[in-house]
Amino acid sequence: MTTPQSPVPESHITANGTCPVQHGASLEVDPDRFPMYTPDFVTDPGRTYDQMRRAHPTLVPVELAPGVPAYLCIGYQTAVRILNDPDHFPSDPRTWEKDIPADSPVRPMMEWYPAARYNTGATHLRYRAPSVVAIDNIHQAAIRAMVEKAAVPLIASFCENGSAELVMQYAFPLILDVLNQMCGCPGDIGERVALGMADRFDSDRVKAKQGMVMVRQALMELIALKREQPGDDVTSHLAHHPNGLDDIEVFAQLMSFYGAGFEAQRTFLANALLLIFTDPRFQPDSGRNLSTTDALEEVLFNNPPMANFCTTYPRQPIQIDGVWLPADQPVLISLAACNNDPHIRGAGTTSIGNRSHLAWSAGPHACPAKDVAYQTVQSAIDQLFDRVGEMQLAIRPDQLKWRPGPFHRALVSMPVAFAPLSKEVMMMSI
Repeated sequence: MTTPQSPVPESHITANGTCPVQHGASLEVDPDRFPMYTPDFVTDPGRTYDQMRRAHPTLVPVELAPGVPAYLCIGYQTAVRILNDPDHFPSDPRTWEKDIPADSPVRPMMEWYPAARYNTGATHLRYRAPSVVAIDNIHQAAIRAMVEKAAVPLIASFCENGSAELVMQYAFPLILDVLNQMCGCPGDIGERVALGMADRFDSDRVKAKQGMVMVRQALMELIALKREQPGDDVTSHLAHHPNGLDDIEVFAQLMSFYGAGFEAQRTFLANALLLIFTDPRFQPDSGRNLSTTDALEEVLFNNPPMANFCTTYPRQPIQIDGVWLPADQPVLISLAACNNDPHIRGAGTTSIGNRSHLAWSAGPHACPAKDVAYQTVQSAIDQLFDRVGEMQLAIRPDQLKWRPGPFHRALVSMPVAFAPLSKEVMMMSI
């Protein structure tokens, strides 16, 4: 595999002896950045990626929010190079965030925490090892039981109506409930985590800030509980790992687990359901010749829940594919665009059974919980269809609304209709 060119090679020094991109240089001078916060991008990001590719083969100047410039990688091979080179492309944002306003809408997703995701080298390994142990101790056989425990009361709450809104009535609470079970979170603390998480993703900044305070207070109580009364759960394994994480460090790993797990899994679930509802290959009149796993793999390729993520910050100005990337400015990987790079997706290429996508990232920061997430979402879909039966969208697909933001590809809501059934029949249907 080809490695990135060394920072500031002599052949690229200008006549006055300086690099053409200074350390910490702002991208404000580039008038051709693609905004990733406009209604056009939210409605049809695929069209924007096509426009980007026509103008820039692999690295695209973008604006994540007004006044927040970055580069977006849309080339698969270039993304793999970046993701596997933490020496040149570390994930520590602390230099960058010094100049980012506290109320910037993208700061909560990008600011530094003492967690594996935001660190490199020995510090990254110190944080990642407890997380891997904690995740590996989630028993695969127990995941289906956790999902069933969460799914049954949710389905019971709407099965007699013949209609439901599957984002907020199913995907959101189910994934959060399962995460609470995995973390050994008691009911009273779990309710506060749920309320706080709901507020944290609210568009109202004051409400979102209050939600984060509630989540932090609840999780710190959970950590204190597991220090005293450990169990076989994620929080206990983090709190008692030999690497000796303090409470703030355990909280940071938990927030990565909840943050990435909650947002990515609930969106993964909703996007997979949308594909099943709208693609004829998954419809019963076609014999339903494709399975839930086929839907999941296709979504990870074509509509991944975290569409643009895996942010890195070059240590020094560096040239990749003829583009100079400034030091300490964010470089994001477009998982959605890279998965559909024409250089790897030929005319006959199918996403069914193909796991070469980057939806779980790659390199030292690859998602350690991908098997857990995959099985959780698969079980959630199977529970829904096994208990309710056939369902269909209650509105046209083009009437669905997508949540704004540069990072995810997430529905606002998904209303569906189905034949009503009693709770007793629903309970016996699996």
